[in-house]
Amino acid sequence: MLDFLAENNLCGQAILRIVSCGNAIIAELLRLSEFIPAVFRLKDRADQQKYGDIIFDFSYFKGPELWESKLEAKPELQDLDEEFRENNIEIVTRFYLAFQSVHKYIVDLNRYLDDLNEGVYIQQTLETVLLNEDGKQLLCEALYLYGVMLLVIDQKIEGEIRERMLVSYYRYSAARSSADSNMDDICKLLRSTGYSSQPGAKRPPNYPESYFQRVPINETFISMVIGRLRSDDIYNQVSAYPLPEHRSTALANQAAMLYVILYFEPSILHTHQAKMREIVDKYFPDNWVISIYMGITVNLADAWEPYKAAKTALNNTLDLSNVKEQASRYATVSERVRAQVQQFLKEGYLREEMVLDNIPRLLNCLRDCNVAIRWLMLHTADSAYDPNNKRLRQIKDQILTDSKYNPKVLFQLLLDTAQFEFFLKEMFKQMLSEKQSKWEHYKKEGSERMTELADVFSGVKPLTRVEKNENLQAWFREISKQILSLNYDDSTAAGRKTVQLIQALEEVQEFHQLESNLQVCQFLADTRKFLHQMIRTINIKEEVLITMQIVGDLSFAWQLIDSFTSIMQESIRVNPSMVTKLRATFLKLASALDLPLLRINQANSPDLLSVSQYYSGELVSYVRKVLQIIPESMFTSLLKIIKLQTHDIIEVPTRLDKDKLRDYAQLGPRYEVAKLTHAISIFTEGILMMKTTLVGIIKVDPKQLLEDGIRKELVKRVAFALHRGLIFNPRAKPSELMPKLKELGATMDGFHRSFEYIQDYVNIYGLKIWQEEVSRIINYNVEQECNNFLRTKIQDWQSMYQSTHIPIPKFTPVDESVTFIGRLCREILRITDPKMTCHIDQLNTWYDMKTHQEVTSSRLFSEIQTTLGTFGLNGLDRLLCFMIVKELQNFLSMFQKIILRDRAVQDTLKTLMNAVSPLKSIVANSNKIYFSAIAKTQKIWTAYLEAIMKVGQMQILRQQIANELNYSCRFDSKHLAAALENLNKALLADIEAHYQDPSLPYPKEDNTLLYEITAYLEAAGIHNPLNKIYITTKRLPYFPVVNFLFLIAQLPKLQYNKNLGMVCRKAADPVDWPPLVLGLLTLLKQFHSRYTEQFLALLGQFIRSTAEQCTSQKMPEMPADVVGALLFLEDYVRYTKLPRRVAEAHVPNFIFDEFRTVL
Repeated sequence: MLDFLAENNLCGQAILRIVSCGNAIIAELLRLSEFIPAVFRLKDRADQQKYGDIIFDFSYFKGPELWESKLEAKPELQDLDEEFRENNIEIVTRFYLAFQSVHKYIVDLNRYLDDLNEGVYIQQTLETVLLNEDGKQLLCEALYLYGVMLLVIDQKIEGEIRERMLVSYYRYSAARSSADSNMDDICKLLRSTGYSSQPGAKRPPNYPESYFQRVPINETFISMVIGRLRSDDIYNQVSAYPLPEHRSTALANQAAMLYVILYFEPSILHTHQAKMREIVDKYFPDNWVISIYMGITVNLADAWEPYKAAKTALNNTLDLSNVKEQASRYATVSERVRAQVQQFLKEGYLREEMVLDNIPRLLNCLRDCNVAIRWLMLHTADSAYDPNNKRLRQIKDQILTDSKYNPKVLFQLLLDTAQFEFFLKEMFKQMLSEKQSKWEHYKKEGSERMTELADVFSGVKPLTRVEKNENLQAWFREISKQILSLNYDDSTAAGRKTVQLIQALEEVQEFHQLESNLQVCQFLADTRKFLHQMIRTINIKEEVLITMQIVGDLSFAWQLIDSFTSIMQESIRVNPSMVTKLRATFLKLASALDLPLLRINQANSPDLLSVSQYYSGELVSYVRKVLQIIPESMFTSLLKIIKLQTHDIIEVPTRLDKDKLRDYAQLGPRYEVAKLTHAISIFTEGILMMKTTLVGIIKVDPKQLLEDGIRKELVKRVAFALHRGLIFNPRAKPSELMPKLKELGATMDGFHRSFEYIQDYVNIYGLKIWQEEVSRIINYNVEQECNNFLRTKIQDWQSMYQSTHIPIPKFTPVDESVTFIGRLCREILRITDPKMTCHIDQLNTWYDMKTHQEVTSSRLFSEIQTTLGTFGLNGLDRLLCFMIVKELQNFLSMFQKIILRDRAVQDTLKTLMNAVSPLKSIVANSNKIYFSAIAKTQKIWTAYLEAIMKVGQMQILRQQIANELNYSCRFDSKHLAAALENLNKALLADIEAHYQDPSLPYPKEDNTLLYEITAYLEAAGIHNPLNKIYITTKRLPYFPVVNFLFLIAQLPKLQYNKNLGMVCRKAADPVDWPPLVLGLLTLLKQFHSRYTEQFLALLGQFIRSTAEQCTSQKMPEMPADVVGALLFLEDYVRYTKLPRRVAEAHVPNFIFDEFRTVL
């Protein structure tokens, strides 16, 4: 009959593909369960209030129109819904596809069973497939994996969350309307079961059997699979465990399958007493905590509580005398094997001859070790016992007492066993690879010895007093030939013949009185030794390695091992070289990957890579978690070193008196520093002893692990220092900003110095790591802060700054800002608020309007540069950009609301425009016309002023940041600054040339040069924030005239001061000139330049008309408003770096030249 798993056996390949797919689905479900967006949990009140109206469970399907109409009634809800869709559609779709694949899996399995029954596969029926060894394994696995999928979904992704996700997918996705969508079936299968994985939660009635029956499966198939699992050893595991007391361990995998599959036929659990007794006697006579898949553990005493037959059958096992007996037995076994293994692990004990002579003994010891570890780890696990269940508590206490359970001792046994297994496996692999060459070598040696002896008896070779003996000569030649004729490939015959040859050599020594000649005896003894070695060598079989692989399975501890993390870490802290022993344990744990990957590999499925990457990644993360203790301990020592270096050890001056030498020697503190440094280097040595290891399919390089660990610890501490150091009290007078920055600067400097100090002892690039990680922390926090201003948020898993191995911690916000960078920015905006302060441009300083005290100056930005570095300033700049965009967008919506929707305002503007056109003329009776327009629009200016001042204030801050960045760039990296400036000029020249002559080159659409150079220029402060376009705008009617009116409406609130320029008249009605000018200028910059032209023309006309009116009325003074308007034009030209003729086009140049002399 054709091999069931052969490529051309359609029946076998079909079920193999289904099973391979099942393993991949479970890995995807486990992977996704770590990425459930927090909003779907609706845990805290804030989420419930915000998203409660747009995230629905299945109650939505009762009346979708009602819910949708509620949403449509509120535009802000619609907007939130749209934003929520944009941010979550990708991850929700991924979850939906995983749910869909679970449903598709069971549909495929049912279809396969139908095909078998209908005879689609020639000569194959359900019965014949179950008679085939591979066939029955695959059919049992197919059903078992479906059960595991359902249990994993319920355990990892709670019912309510599933429902919310499915409804969100239904609402947001276009796929719901397609005809082939099986949304209804998926929803039926995965609707909430009422189960909760929270500790102490009650189990729903008829769970999980009602859940398992949501999709009907062929009952004959289920009962036949259960029958096979009850009677057969389907994986032939018993051969690896010959001892009867190890039988339940040998059948453990099968027992887990049976446990899951019994839920598909719950009547057996409820009423079939005899069957249940048979199952318990065979699989659970001495164990009741089982691992069902990759370390998911179940306690049968709890799981079978609701089922009468099952509970009754299990009572024998759970009888306290049996519990006591098992616990005591394993206590004795573990005592015995611990001593044995430690004996085996002694240096030089496991030699090749010893191993080859004692294979059964060594394997028995391994079996005992692994069985004891398995039983003790499973039956003492906290996760397996519900603390609220009195009976379970009692059983657990009994086990802990009778097995004399000590987690440290058990862990030590696990370590030693793993080490012992590792050595044995390596030795066997080595021996297997050299098996043939060694055998041939022994054969050649033995044969040569015999030939030499034959020569001795020929009388030709002079060997003292050996008489010629032709019979012996011929006999030894024959033996030599016989040895040479032994065939390596036919090991059985060769083995038998070798034994006969050894006997013949013993007999010849006795019968021919050859004992008297020592040298002949020696030759015979050597040959016998070589023949013995040949027998040993031929007995090295691969079966031993396979048995070791089966016996050493640690997949049951995939999750339980976590409970030993603290013990591992403690032992590493005490003795860093422990890492080498742990390596063997991690490799032993990696063997758990064989379980899910075996079928995927057999099916040549493309999922092999992603599944093995997931499990290997999980394991590597665990290795990192354990070894993180090394960087943690290093940093603890580092902190002590920093303290000693900064507080205790005095700098030695260049010259000092001889008698003061002792004071400066400070032997105590210096010895302490040396001791701590030595401890750090010992830790480093410990982790580097681990050697490069392949964990699953991921290569773990200890040097990289150490560096990543150090980075992780650094990130954790720096992020916490930044978070804690930048929390401000808004009511503090004066502001806490500068003191807090100085304090944080000292902390960061301490980290920096200590890192510099330690880099040589640990052999890492300290400065590189410092800059990379600090920049990553700051950039990530800026990104998170800017998410507030974005519709499509950047999630953690999309962020280029966040990393799984070296995560940047997130802290709960203490105010409206999400991160420290937001708090810093808002604090700066608060203390430089134009309503409270006045900015003096020439001094780059802010003064309090009422008290005239200095509030802050450009020193603030050099302090930020010192504390947070270039990245901090750059991040602040980026955040300000987002804030300006937000302000400008708010401004536009306000403009729509208060001007374009107000008829009265529009009429006023229309009247004014009629009165002043054409703009080149002079307006007669100008005062009356202008001031009546201002009076009629008075109510709109307050909001307008606030918006413009905010933008202006942020632009001033951006200018200051650019100055500071440029200044430090020229100092710290003058070559970079020069290169950037030249490249920038060259690029601009090329672009200008292209616009003059389009045949010249220009960067193409897909060329990122301009985009990339901008980032560099902004980081080096080589840019002008005032020229930036922040938002895209449409045409707005009346825009220039509104801005003109706004400006002249503000002028009466200001007065000219010879020393300070324009300042506020009354502190009660605050207006600050620089933010006002820069805000207006930025606003105009966002629109087409003809708006600016028109605005300047209106202003010029106002100056000319008012000046004309003054002269006609013979007023000697120039009106204050005209002075203000002229100063605005002057500042406008200065800030935009435009030529003066722009202003002179609208105002005669003599007025421009002379107006200051009149003042």
